[in-house]
Amino acid sequence: MKSRTHLRLLSFVLTTLLAGLASSQDSRILTLETMTDPSLRRAFVTARTWWLNDNTALVFDPRRPAELQTLERLDPSTGRRSPAYNHKAAQERLSTLLPGEYVLPRVPHSITADGTYGHYQLNGDIFLVRLADGRVDRVTQTPQEEQSVNFSPDGKKIAYVRENDLYCYDIDKRKEIRLTTDGSRTILNGTLSWVYWEEIFGRQDIGYWWSPDSRSIAFLRTNESAVSIQHYVDITPWTPTVTTQRYPKVGEPNPDVRVGIVEIPSTRTTWAAIDPSAYEYVIRVDWLPDNSRLCIRTLNRAQTELSFHFVEARTGKSRLIMKDTDEGWLNMSDDLYFLQDGTSFILSSERDGYAHLYRFRMDGTLINQITKGPWALASSGPTFWVRKAVSGIDEKNGWIYFTAQEKSHLEKHLYRIRIDGTAMERLTREDGTHAIAMSPDTRFYFDRFSSIAAVPSLALVETRSRTKKAVLTPPDPSALDVYKVRPPELLSVPARDGFMLPAALTKPNDFDPTRKYPVILHVYGGPSAPTVANVSSSGILWENVLANAGYLTFKVDNRGATGISKKLENLFLRQTPGPTELNDLIDAVQWLKNQPYVDPDRIGIWGWSGGGTNTIMAMTRSREFKAGIAGAGVTDFRFYDTKWAEAMMRTEKENKEGYETSSLLNDAKNLHGRLLIIHGTHDDNVHIQNTWRFVDELVNAGKLFELMVYPMRKHGIGDPAGSRHLNLLMLDFWKRNL
Repeated sequence: MKSRTHLRLLSFVLTTLLAGLASSQDSRILTLETMTDPSLRRAFVTARTWWLNDNTALVFDPRRPAELQTLERLDPSTGRRSPAYNHKAAQERLSTLLPGEYVLPRVPHSITADGTYGHYQLNGDIFLVRLADGRVDRVTQTPQEEQSVNFSPDGKKIAYVRENDLYCYDIDKRKEIRLTTDGSRTILNGTLSWVYWEEIFGRQDIGYWWSPDSRSIAFLRTNESAVSIQHYVDITPWTPTVTTQRYPKVGEPNPDVRVGIVEIPSTRTTWAAIDPSAYEYVIRVDWLPDNSRLCIRTLNRAQTELSFHFVEARTGKSRLIMKDTDEGWLNMSDDLYFLQDGTSFILSSERDGYAHLYRFRMDGTLINQITKGPWALASSGPTFWVRKAVSGIDEKNGWIYFTAQEKSHLEKHLYRIRIDGTAMERLTREDGTHAIAMSPDTRFYFDRFSSIAAVPSLALVETRSRTKKAVLTPPDPSALDVYKVRPPELLSVPARDGFMLPAALTKPNDFDPTRKYPVILHVYGGPSAPTVANVSSSGILWENVLANAGYLTFKVDNRGATGISKKLENLFLRQTPGPTELNDLIDAVQWLKNQPYVDPDRIGIWGWSGGGTNTIMAMTRSREFKAGIAGAGVTDFRFYDTKWAEAMMRTEKENKEGYETSSLLNDAKNLHGRLLIIHGTHDDNVHIQNTWRFVDELVNAGKLFELMVYPMRKHGIGDPAGSRHLNLLMLDFWKRNL
């Protein structure tokens, strides 16, 4: 369900930029053929950066010619950049360790916090590289593949998982230590089951946590033997085989998870003494600065109570500190910070209907609400459903730096505020979206900025003076200018009750206001998952391809999708897909049809994942659309996973009427217009069962439709051939039906 459209479906556009149809360098029109010009991708790429413990940074600029690309160390005080990695020596050394021709990536897969070492995973094994001189050492050489590799905070050890057991490698002693011994197909130590990987940790395999002093590791032990099994047919062999996945569906058993703390090198393991009957999910594990305690956050099955447990690392003794609650559900957040003075901690919460920061004493009593107002913190987490807004904390001077939507829910800005909640001010000035990476001492930050009118750039900024010390990646719209790529116009569309829905409209360069244009509406529509923002993204390439083919493209977010507040997000509770999505969508389309340049009889709609769900709903519960493309949509939330579906819909036992009312299977008989359904057979997120069941209902109702199944592809299709075919398929459908 959560590819999400603006992350996954637009990512296949980037894929086709690098592979596929031949590019015509002489053309000045963006088409399916010319959008493969690699220069177009350059407009959306900025340098990669990593802050180190000593407040210097590593920088890698992919815009440079391949032969000049190198990892550099940047001193933010002086702006001086110097080589940080002897890649040539590392490549030569690797050739003596690993048979065959392996081209070593210019940037290691991870780097120690002091910038001394990096690691690669090649041919299923781990290789350690010393950046300064390029020395490469082989860490593992096993038939089994290692995964979830992480350096210790002091950079002297590496932890990893092999065959679902946790291991540690001492770099100085060149010694491997096995930390757990009971890993199996259903017992996972330090690695995650699918539902935890997807829903709780935002597609990151975060299953263990080093203590700050690097002497212990807290880890999740998962027993998923009771979790139901999904099946996928592999058509590659002459006789097809079956692969499986553990996937808990609504109302079914979840993985059984508990937290262990293992000491190094003794391998002594202590289990957190939290009553397993008191929780359903372990959603976060955080070490306190004193190395002797952990904070383990657990969630009940209804996801309405988030409990904070302090656990003694040596004994496992647990104490419930506090609970956070929500009438809808608690979102995933990485914003929990224990102050070094040991007196309090800072937490983000949506308890007043908006995401804000709060300060608590160590016993869980509230000291003060830090941020407040009818606006929300702005997330910069790995996915939109994992929230993170705090960029840095200057405990000595009493400042918290964070990103928020205070100026506009369409923008993200950097702010600072006193820990006591006073003296809040906005630090970034340019209208648009700012993604911030702040140095550990908060003296400097990297600002990746873009807006509807400005392609991305990356600058180094001094926090106190707010001056740009350096522009690491200047904006480069040259290729977009060559192809006359036109940005969308931001709009506000009134709903029936006066709520202003955010929208964006892309017109062709030769737009004629006296003409009547067909319109293609792109929708996602999931909770706090906006598609409309004052930001520049590669999605404008596909929108311009459609514009140059004669279509207007339109995006709109329903009120629950805007990310404005938890109050609006909770409108999905017990009824999705339902009136929150449909009514706002219909109101936006009716506004669109009243525009003099729109042909009201030629309106199409498309979306992927949640957008696929909303497309099917729009095509069956309204008559507003002539045609639609639904990609990988959920057709009944009883087919989806426990964590995401039950947050909004609860279990079927609690909300049977809601599931029946919301199920799109009941609406197949009401299909209106031409519908193309698309799905990958190996989609392990939204299972193709959703499509098969809906197709069966269409057949039973005698409804004609089109179907495209992509063999062996997952949720986002993704591969160059599949992405290229998908582009061609969609454009062909619009030409035939609009």
